[in-house]
Amino acid sequence: MKIAALALVVPATVAAAIALPVTARADDRNFQSPSGNIYCAMDTGGVACDISDFTYQPPPPPECGKHIAWGSRFTLAPGRPSAIECHGDTLRVPGEPTLDYGKSISAGTLTCDSEPSGMKCTDSSTGHYFRVSRDSFNLG
Repeated sequence: MKIAALALVVPATVAAAIALPVTARADDRNFQSPSGNIYCAMDTGGVACDISDFTYQPPPPPECGKHIAWGSRFTLAPGRPSAIECHGDTLRVPGEPTLDYGKSISAGTLTCDSEPSGMKCTDSSTGHYFRVSRDSFNLG
């Protein structure tokens, strides 16, 4: 009887130990562009990308407060338009995986495409998107 109970518990414990790390990161995707200039964090609730160096002229900032960055973070959430947001932090984490040019990554209805011309993230449920590169950006 004890052996039969153990035979059921051990495989379940091993399966749980194997499944937990995969489940914990299944909806959490962080990545960078091949140039290392764009860093993104994505899950089914949204995607945000920071660009480190850019030459484009962002629109006039809203009231962001002192020491808050403007014009370098782009966001997109399912069912909502893309936006540029104020931020006081960074998404840049050394060692994040690179999303090579021509490759895509998805979470829910969101997909980001790494292109030589920049990073483009789209919500397939609405068609809303943002595209950002060193010299330009588009919100749609």
